[in-house]
Amino acid sequence: MNNAVFNIKMPANEPILGYLKGSKEEKALTAELQRQADTVIEIPLIINGKEVKTGKIGEFRMPCDHKHILARYHMAGEKEVQAAIDAACEAQKTWSNVPWQDRAAVALKIARLLADKYRAVINAATMLGQGKNIYQAEIDSACETIDFLRFNASFMSQIYAEQPLSDATQMNRIEYRSLEGFVFALSPFNFTAIASNLSMSPALMGNGVVWKPATTAILSNYYLMQVYKEAGLPDGVINFLPGQGSQIGSVIFNDPRLAGIHFTGSSSTFNSLWQEIGKNLGKYRSYPKIVGETGGKDFIVVHESADLDAAATGIVRGSFEYQGQKCSACSRVYAPASKWPAIKNRALNMLSEIKMGDVREYGNFVNAVIDEKSFDSIMKYIELAKADKSASIVAGGKGSKEKGYFIEPTIIETTDPNFITMREEIFGPVVTVYVYEDSRYEETLKLCDSTSPYALTGAVFSRDRQAILRAYELLRYAAGNFYINDKCTGAVVGMQPFGGGRGSGTNDKAGAMLNLLRWTSPRAIKETYLPATNYPYPYME
Repeated sequence: MNNAVFNIKMPANEPILGYLKGSKEEKALTAELQRQADTVIEIPLIINGKEVKTGKIGEFRMPCDHKHILARYHMAGEKEVQAAIDAACEAQKTWSNVPWQDRAAVALKIARLLADKYRAVINAATMLGQGKNIYQAEIDSACETIDFLRFNASFMSQIYAEQPLSDATQMNRIEYRSLEGFVFALSPFNFTAIASNLSMSPALMGNGVVWKPATTAILSNYYLMQVYKEAGLPDGVINFLPGQGSQIGSVIFNDPRLAGIHFTGSSSTFNSLWQEIGKNLGKYRSYPKIVGETGGKDFIVVHESADLDAAATGIVRGSFEYQGQKCSACSRVYAPASKWPAIKNRALNMLSEIKMGDVREYGNFVNAVIDEKSFDSIMKYIELAKADKSASIVAGGKGSKEKGYFIEPTIIETTDPNFITMREEIFGPVVTVYVYEDSRYEETLKLCDSTSPYALTGAVFSRDRQAILRAYELLRYAAGNFYINDKCTGAVVGMQPFGGGRGSGTNDKAGAMLNLLRWTSPRAIKETYLPATNYPYPYME
């Protein structure tokens, strides 16, 4: 019997590899990109550890070359969804009783496999399948995924160590039970790390999971499942269900064992999920825990005292890295009139040097957006700006889907602070700038706070401490992640726990202890050493 009092110390973040030409990691990645590009794999469902092929097939193509098929995947029907629910609930009974340090060991082994043996595999799959360049894939599918696994293992040990007071008359303790039932995880296309965390964080706390991956990220997500199995995750703990969301959801939301939803995606989808749960509350054994990170209309406010090079770089990187397909991407900028011409010139100079193209050409900073639906949606916003007298295209504005779904990094300038591209989430390489009079800084901060229904990320650039403090105060609820003199993207696990409020989600902070606590159902246990043997209290005698 292992009776050690065990804890897992806070880890260091996984180092970001450089991929310099001729380096070991660059050679391995180049070879793996070639291997995956030359191979069309068949992706099954995975239910209770077994591969399931339904015969209903979808095709998975490269965003940078939409004629190039990378995989064909099977899609779940109602029968398979029910089997996955049953498998998750059955596995939970055993998995939740596995000592926590053994569950942690599985997560830590997954992290080690991704850091070494499968680093090139997961990065290449994310690059080819989700349209990320080397750096964007490395910080996501390698480093952030590894960080989630390692930090969550440490957070788990801290949670279990948090116990109530006892005294000479009694012993008190908290049992952090897994939820009673199964957790439904719905992951987006844009971060392999999020897909891993949505499925693995409930599993780490002893839950059984039914995971619906985005079909536009199916390749990297399937490789994750293979790594989970190699690391020793028991069959049925996570069940992998590609397929149509509405068909899967119709079974999920009608099952009384639904215990939680772990979601990242659009606000409209999250709203519909919440409404569906509300309609079915009478069916459930317990109130499902709902955790969601949704949309964003993320901002940068530039003060007249800002470092102009830093502000311009923050705008370009924050808006156009990964084609703006981040929940945290900068989508609106408030720039002072006295400094905007200089900031604009700096940004245009950078954009004149930026290359756009296939992820396999390593010099490309910008790549393709994820699919045709996204391409068409983004271009509609650009066309609206071209047609409106209050807006003008400062840079970019063109797109082509002849070979891949490529849209130029686009800067729109508007005289209307409530123009549609200042309010609505676009999720593409488009940023809109509103130029304000320098003397109206505080008024502009209030405008920023009230323009959008979202509150995910935001940033202020200033060298004036009072201006920073004013932004900090007036934008208190405008962003769950607030950056001072930095772009509004790039949260690091353990350093900047991620999540927002208002229309951006439940702010349960992925990359922190807060998220893991949501996947527990605590039970307080009291043991009295000498219980009372009669009912009266002393004052009654």
